[in-house]
Amino acid sequence: MLQSRALVIALILLLSTTLPEVQSKSFFEKDRRDLLAIPEAIASYCSEAFNKVSPKVSQFLLDTVQSPTVIAARQRIAKEATKVSIMFEQLIEKIKNLWYTRVLGY
Repeated sequence: MLQSRALVIALILLLSTTLPEVQSKSFFEKDRRDLLAIPEAIASYCSEAFNKVSPKVSQFLLDTVQSPTVIAARQRIAKEATKVSIMFEQLIEKIKNLWYTRVLGY
């Protein structure tokens, strides 16, 4: 019962905090590092919210995140996200090129 209350409070705190405003760039103009920083910002806010509710839970989550298995998974995800990001940028450039050459006739 106490754990469920702590979880509800943590979720309320998490949802009540707002993420900082992102620069007003177009999605297509965002830097690859901007997109990869979003999960880190979310994790940071979660950590802060859990720390406010229960330092023991926060410490447990911190220990879990720092385990070798989770670190390896995070590195793999970051590597794959970088590859996908690069492919996405190439796709956007091809779409822009097609738009300018075929549609607009430049």
